[in-house]
This record gives sequence, C-alpha cells and structure tokens, in this order.
Amino acid sequence: MSFLPTSSRFLAVILTASLCACGTHQREVQADAAHPVLAIGSAAPDFSLQGVDGKTHTLSEYAAAKVLAIVFDCNHCPQSHLYESRIRRLYNDYQDKGVAVIVVNPNNPARVSYSELAWSDLNDSYEEMQTRATDRHLEYPYLYDGDSQTLTARLGAVATPQVFVFDATRRLRYQGRIDDDERAGQVKTQDARNAIDALLAGRTVTVATTPVSGCPTKWNTGTSAPDPELAKIEADPVTVAMTTPDILKKLRGNGTGKMLLVNFWATWCGPCVAEFPELQNTYRMYRGRNVGLVAVSEDVPEARPDVFAFLKKNHATSVNYLFASDDTSAIQDSFDPKMSGAVPYTLLFGPNGDVLYQEQGEISMAKLRRTILANLPDDKDHSGQQAYWAQSLK
Repeated sequence: MSFLPTSSRFLAVILTASLCACGTHQREVQADAAHPVLAIGSAAPDFSLQGVDGKTHTLSEYAAAKVLAIVFDCNHCPQSHLYESRIRRLYNDYQDKGVAVIVVNPNNPARVSYSELAWSDLNDSYEEMQTRATDRHLEYPYLYDGDSQTLTARLGAVATPQVFVFDATRRLRYQGRIDDDERAGQVKTQDARNAIDALLAGRTVTVATTPVSGCPTKWNTGTSAPDPELAKIEADPVTVAMTTPDILKKLRGNGTGKMLLVNFWATWCGPCVAEFPELQNTYRMYRGRNVGLVAVSEDVPEARPDVFAFLKKNHATSVNYLFASDDTSAIQDSFDPKMSGAVPYTLLFGPNGDVLYQEQGEISMAKLRRTILANLPDDKDHSGQQAYWAQSLK
C-alpha cells in the first residue's frame, strides 16, 4: 500500500460551495468554467490512459463496441463507494451486449485534503487505485487521468460519479448521473441504463443530460490553497510524556469517549519505524471524526531525546508516551498481562472500551482503516457509509 502524500506536497483546491455536494442531499455540482462539459452530439476525444492492469488503454481499443460508456469515479469519494456495486453491475450486465464500460479516475491525490479522506481508506493515487481494484475485486477497466487530466478536461467531467455515453459512431448521446438517488433502494430513474438501452435499440435518447451530484473533480489548474486540516495539524505541538502503570491502566479502559487507536512501538524496531508515518496519516484522516491516537514508545527512558527527535521528524501530534522505567515487562502488564514484549502492537478501542482491532506485528493498514470506518456512525451528509465499510470487512 502506497503512502499518502507528505505535508510538503499535500495541497487542496480552495473549497467552494459545490464541495457540499459530497452528501446525501443530491446537491448539483456545477461545471467548472475553464472546463465546459462536452456538448451532446460531439465526437468522443481520443485518449491514452494507464489502467490498474498496467496496460495503456486507448479509444481505438473499444472500436468494435456498439456503445461506449465512460464513467468518472475515484477512490476517496463517499458517493463513489455507494455507486461501486452499480458500476460493477453496469459493466457485467452489458458486456455481452456490445457495450464497453470503462472507469476513469480524474483526480490527482495531491489535490485531495485530509478532511476529504475522512470517509475513505485510500487516496486517489494510481498505486492506491490498484489496491482498491485488488481488494474490491473490480473487473472493469479502471484508468488513471489524475496527472494530465487530458480526457477529464476534454469531456468536462464535473464530479464523481458521472457517466458519458457514446453511440456506435462515437457521438455523445448522454451525460450526467448514473441514476437519480445515491441510495440504491430509493432509485426511481435509471438514467444511464435508459440511454444505453435506447442506443442498443436504435432509438433516440430522450433525456440526454441530467444533473450530477457527488464529489467535484479536483482540477490541477487554478488557484490552490493550503489544506486547512493540514494547517491545523502543523500548528499542533509535538510532545512526549513519561508513562506509568496507572496511566496505562486508564488507557486500556478508554475513557476518552471516542474511538481510540493505541500503538506500542520503539525506535529500534524496523517495522515500527516503517509503518509510523502511515499510522500518523491514518490519525490525520479520521481525527475530525472523533478518533484519537496514542503512541507508546517502549524505548528506555534514557532514549527520550531519540524518541522525541523521531516524533518531531514525523510531526506526530498524537498523544505520545515513553516508558518511565527499564522494567518494560511490569509496564506492559499494567496495560495487558497477556501482552508479549514484541512490537509493534496495535489496538483499536471503541468508545466503550471494546477491542475492535488488534495486531501483534505489522499493521494491515487497509484493514485497520476499514475497521475504523465500519465503526464510525453515519452523519446526515454521508448516509450508507458505515454499512459499506462493514460489508468490506467480510
């Protein structure tokens, strides 16, 4: 699994009112003035994009298809999660009818802010697209356009998810939403399917355009501003305190009222050092959703300068502890008598103290993040997310 962008590269576009479209209110995302949506009747632009299969895919590859549907989708968007199964069905239901369905990620991961990652386990990088395709068993072509945004700009893709449907002559006959409700059980109009069915039957598409809701395309052009969540993180101090058996006993009971991630690590532990940056990224992604992180170093007290230097290097704004005694076994027993001395050792506690995730050894970061997401309740703007992530753990 690839690392998220470091703070030196982590940028986000200025937030606009259209960003509020990431929710269940079905608020329309407006087209970007610099990237107008391709007009109905226009020819499909050529493209050459790398897929998660490592191959380069072009327009000519689909020349034999009676209909070509280009769906814009991505990893991080909550609406993309809810439409994942519907895109999969669209691909499977029509592949034997002469319809080619391809999916394109329009976003550069450096443009996605930490707050926008709060409902996702992955960013929008090509490497993490590959991770998603493998983990979610995606069979359809999943292509990356986040660097050049060539196809994205030529089509004027507004948001994810969005679909463009071309006929056999590769003229655009429909663009807009996949259907009329991100809640699958509330759908009344299958807009994309209606357009595809009309073209296969030789009929005119009666509804050629529909409004799009979802997550706005993260354009690489235009004015960009620092990620406001990152600015808060960088303003937080890095500290380390000495821990005692009494502190660890309280920590084990989790009286914080939030989901709590606890990681035992050491500077002399290679796997601990390797996974620590992504552990901090995980905390940054979800801390706005009432998730805390406590990092406990098992280094000897005399190593405090080295521990603090490591924490500063990683700008670890989590709660950080260092063993206050050389008697590591006694301190460990105060937290968990069954705990071995091996690190890393990681646990995720629910607000009531239940253990939701436990790992002796290297963290399965994807599983950890999905466990966090599966145990965070939906809010009014993100209905269906908890159920989606709970299903992903099965």
